[in-house]
Order: sequence, then structure tokens, then C-alpha cells
Amino acid sequence: MYLPRAFAEADLSALDALAARDNFVTLITVRDEEPTVSHLPVLYRREGERIEIRGHWAKPNRQAQHAGAGLMIFHGPHAYVSPSWYLDKEEQARVPTWNYAVAHLRGQLELFHDHEFLAGVVSDLSDLHEAAVGRDWRFEPERADHASQLRGIVGFRFVAEGAALKWKLSQNHPEGNRLAVATELAAQSREDSREIAAMMRAREAVRD
Repeated sequence: MYLPRAFAEADLSALDALAARDNFVTLITVRDEEPTVSHLPVLYRREGERIEIRGHWAKPNRQAQHAGAGLMIFHGPHAYVSPSWYLDKEEQARVPTWNYAVAHLRGQLELFHDHEFLAGVVSDLSDLHEAAVGRDWRFEPERADHASQLRGIVGFRFVAEGAALKWKLSQNHPEGNRLAVATELAAQSREDSREIAAMMRAREAVRD
């Protein structure tokens, strides 16, 4: 990932927040020189510097045969930035850009086929998301008809070996431009735009 120093985020608590916001990731692996991509809900956990992620694939997914190196991407909010919002747009000949937050994690995948691991992943994922939508469906591994569904999936554990966090929030602009962009984004109809505005304002508050 292209990562200018101005946009590099070093605080892993920012990654925690990104994973809590949206745990639907992009997972990329390469096998026989051919990339494979999956889009998956995952379970994120960090203890100090150690980042561990659990999830599962459908068994027919080609990636479900891959143990080894992988790249996992957590996607954050993103928003278009109009050059008309900058205070110095004329003298600096400003152009359009995009503000966003994203995290790339490099690491190793370990595969699991055992009932206990698979049941734990499915139970934890369903509990997390059922609560988010105000429902209470539960996976019941002791039920034969529920347990039989596990035969159709392959579980994985991903342990990160490195993390690159890019928080592109107009840090390369003077304060007047940053504040103006945050104000304009906060007034947009897209939720992502308003989220970016909130992230920008939070950084300004820390600067102050």
C-alpha cells in the first residue's frame, strides 16, 4: 500500500476501532502465482501487539485450501473531497481527492476442520451480529441439524505479522483547509462523509 508518512497511523487502538466499526474484510492470498480474494466477516482480537483473527470459508472456496501467507484488509469510511472547499484553492491550484481510513494486515493463515473450532467461530459471529440487529438467534452445536452445517465450511486463524494503517484525513493541508473540509463533510448526506468529518475533528481536538 502506498503510505506517505503524513497519513501513517501508528496507534493500534485506531485499528481496534476500525475492526469494531466493520468486521467484513477482504482477504487476499496467492497460490501458484494466482491471487485469490474472499470477502468475509471475521472475529478480531488484539492483546498488546498480538492481533488474531478468526473466520471461515465455504468449503468449495479455493482459498479454503490455503495455509500460509495472506493479506487482510479492514475497510473504514471514505469520502470525496472537493477542491472548492479549500481556503487556498486558487493560489495552490487544488484538485479533487479522497479521504479515507484503511488497514492492511500481513500474516499467516492456519486452517481448522474440527467441530469445536468451527462451532466457536459460527457461534461467536452469530452472537455478535444478532445482537447488532436486535435479534437472538443462536447457533446450537448440540443440535444435529445445526452441527451438520459445519461440514460445509473450513475455519481459519490469522495471526498478523505486520500492520499498515492509513488514515488519510487532510493532514498534509494547513489548518484552515482541514477545518473547512471537515465542516463540508459533516454537512453531506452520506454517512461515510460524516464519519470522516468526525475523525478529522477528533484529530484537530488532539492537536489543540
